[in-house]
Formats: sequence, structure tokens, C-alpha cells
Amino acid sequence: MNIDDLTAFAKEKGFFWPGAEIYGGLAGTYDYGHLGTLLKRRFEQCWLSYFVERHNDYYLIEGSNILPEKPLIASGHAARFNDILVGCSKCHTYFRADVMLADMNIKVSEGANPSEIDSAVKSNNVKCPKCQGALLQSKSFNMMVDVHLGPEKNEKGYLRPETAQTPYLNFFREFNILRKSLPFGLAVIGRAYRNEISPRQGLYRMRELTQAELQIFFDPDAFKPDFGSVKDTEFNVVPFKTKKQVKITAANLVKEYEVPEFYAYHMAIIFLFYKNAIGIPDEKFRFLEKGGDEKAFYNRLHMDLEADVESWGGFKEIGGLHYRGDYDLTCHSKGANKDLSVKINGKKVMPNVLELSFGVDRNIWAMIDILYKDDKIRQVLGIKPWLSPLSAAVLPLQKDDTISAKAEEVRSELSKRFKVFFDEAGSIGRRYARQDELGTPFCITIDFDTVNSESKDFGTVTVRERDSKSQERIAISDLSLFLAEKTSYKV
Repeated sequence: MNIDDLTAFAKEKGFFWPGAEIYGGLAGTYDYGHLGTLLKRRFEQCWLSYFVERHNDYYLIEGSNILPEKPLIASGHAARFNDILVGCSKCHTYFRADVMLADMNIKVSEGANPSEIDSAVKSNNVKCPKCQGALLQSKSFNMMVDVHLGPEKNEKGYLRPETAQTPYLNFFREFNILRKSLPFGLAVIGRAYRNEISPRQGLYRMRELTQAELQIFFDPDAFKPDFGSVKDTEFNVVPFKTKKQVKITAANLVKEYEVPEFYAYHMAIIFLFYKNAIGIPDEKFRFLEKGGDEKAFYNRLHMDLEADVESWGGFKEIGGLHYRGDYDLTCHSKGANKDLSVKINGKKVMPNVLELSFGVDRNIWAMIDILYKDDKIRQVLGIKPWLSPLSAAVLPLQKDDTISAKAEEVRSELSKRFKVFFDEAGSIGRRYARQDELGTPFCITIDFDTVNSESKDFGTVTVRERDSKSQERIAISDLSLFLAEKTSYKV
């Protein structure tokens, strides 16, 4: 699918569409419809189960979306959370410089400064993409969204530009409330806000976005996850020093590229999350190492998580794995004038941070793009059963009072535990096709044998599985247990 096709599909089926759509929409904002909201919640819960809930010392917290100015000065966001802006002298349209140049197949480094951008514009004789006017000198543009509080609006704050600051600001209190041991993880699933210059590509570059992030605080001398359990796991990596994709085991990544074991361990479990929990094919997922000017200044090691998304033109970032060292707590110790170091076994430690960061919206888009299949005969959204917005659809075989009454009874009972859909409009084949396209993993058909006390199949229904189209008879009394088994994700 291209972007227009995916956007049209998402609108038509009830997944997502531009915010304030009836007023023409606001660039970089999207509203989720009834199916999109369920899909998003399923992804978030799956992520939470996989990365957080199975660990005794990892916890989910929730923080304010509004932050005062001081912590964002301390974190470096006030000075460094910038994109390069270039404007047109004629039509006064503004562009994000690296995106504008990339659209013209002119490459600049991700961390290019204004002088490098101006040099690229001049050497390539770049004009305004909109009106062909002359471009002004480029300049840094801080992407934080500021807010002014109080009756006189004299108290300055910002909408948080990333969710990561919530764990950093709450680490010391949570650490002391809980077991006072490392490693210690704080996770957040929530909104972040960015004044994007050029919001684009659907859910890829947004002004209001959802992040799922886990910040693991640890002592670098003692952080030793169970590397042996994943050392032979093989995945795709683009190392910075070669810039060529290789398929490599976690063990060989440590040996050949001197990646720390704790870091390679988390690369492996992230890969397995996408492979097993989300269902992304191996060849559609990779790690891209950032280095030089492309690496975030605070990172000691920086890997982007990338998915091969046709509608975005190939591999694009959907998350990141960042070894941030002790940058964050050191900065906030200075900014708040409070020592955030901790004592572990009599040793004073300024915890280091390993950040697992996932763009929820980008992941939703990537899942639909990669897992939707159209072979011209059949259209199927092949998402995992535990991610599907609907666990099942209940379908009376045909309009008949007895069959419809039993179907409604089945729907009512299943709805106590599952999100199910009731559909009696059209042929059974067309109804199957509609559910396939929405990703519904099971269709439950009530027919004459279900309600005929003389039939050997009395009290049973036909359950059709989406991907294989296989069918089996299951007793109504066993349906709830069947769906629970099939639609529950087990870490």
C-alpha cells in the first residue's frame, strides 16, 4: 500500500483519520476511531506485558504532560531539542531543512547544522519547493510546545517533548519507596508533543504522539541480564562503521563489534518481541546503529529500531535502544541541586540508563502496512489474535428467528469477556471477508444444527480461523475458554 491507500483504508474501516477532520484537519494530529483505539490499546498492553510486567523490579508510572521550564533546561531540551528550519523569501512557507533536501535526493547528515544546510542549498541551487522562490538562511528551531499558565499567563511551562523525563524526575522517590536495588525500571505509556515543522507521512511525523518507553536504571559494573538465553538469537543489524546490513547473532555482535552484553541482550529481546508478539517477519525488521553527528549527543550507544514499511518508502524508525550513560540523573542532580546517586551494597552509584523507546503510533501504522495482504481475491489484516481489535465475530448463518436469538445469546455471553461483533447483513462469505479485512481472528457461525435438538451438532457452532480459513465445530459452552486460549498473549 502507498500512503494514500493506507490512509483511505484506515478511515474507511474505523482505525484513524486527521484530527478535527470536519474542519479540514490539523497537520500532525490524528484521532483514533473505534477499531484503531482498540488496536492501540492491545499493542500497549502487549508491550507492557512483555517488557515490564514479567520483571519484578520494573514498574509502570504516569506523569504530568506539562513540565516546568527548569527540568527541561537541565535535560538539555531547551538548548538542543532543535530541527533546522528554512523559509522562503517569497511565499513565506517554512520547511524542515533535512526533510526538504531528502525529498530532492540531496543527502545531509541527520545532525547537520545551519551552515551545512546553507552550503547544501547553495551548492545544489535549491529553490522553494512550493513557489521556486529564493530560500532564506536556515536556523535552529526548538520543537518544544510552550504553554503559559496562571491567570496572567506569566508562569512558563512546556508540554513534555518526550515521556522519558517522567522516569528521570521520579526515579529517586520511586527507588526509595521500593526495594532500593538495581537494576530498576520505570516505564511510561503516554503523550509527547513536538512542534514539528513538516508533519508528514501519516502517523510517522506527528505533533502529538504516543510513546511507550522503559528506562532501566543500573550499575554498569553489575548489570548482567541472562545473556546465555539469547546469545544465539540472530537478527539484522546495520553497524555504523560498515553501514552494511548483516544478519548476526547476539554473541557475535558482542565479539565482533564490542557491543556490551547487556545491550546485545536487549537487542535480542526487542527482536523477539517484534517476531513473536507482533508478527513482523524477520526480513522486515532491523537495527540501525547511529554514530558521529547522527547519534544523540547524550548516547554512548544508539540503535534505531527500523521496520520496512512500503508506504514510507522502505526502512523507517519505529523506536530506539539507547545507552544514555549517567547523563540524565547527573543533569537533574545539578539542575535540582539534589544528589540523585544511590548506595548499593555500600557503594555510591550514579545509575546509568538504558532506554527502550517505542513510537506507538508509528508501530500501529507499520503493523497495518506490513501485515495487510491483498492478493486481489482476498484482503486480510493478518495481525496476531491478541492484537486484533475484535476477538471474534458472531454470525447467524441466515435470518431466522431461532438462529438469530441463539446468536444474540452467544454474543451476549462472550461480550462479558471479549470484544465481539455481531453481523447478520449479507451472505456469509461477504461477512467473512469483512472480518478478514479488519483482522478479526475468528468468526463464529450459528446455523440450523446449532439449534436443532435432533442434530448431532446441537449446541455447537462453526468456528472459522482467519488465516487458514479452517473450520471446526465447538460446543457453545467451550467458546469462552477457546477464545481466552487463542487471544491471550503469553510472554
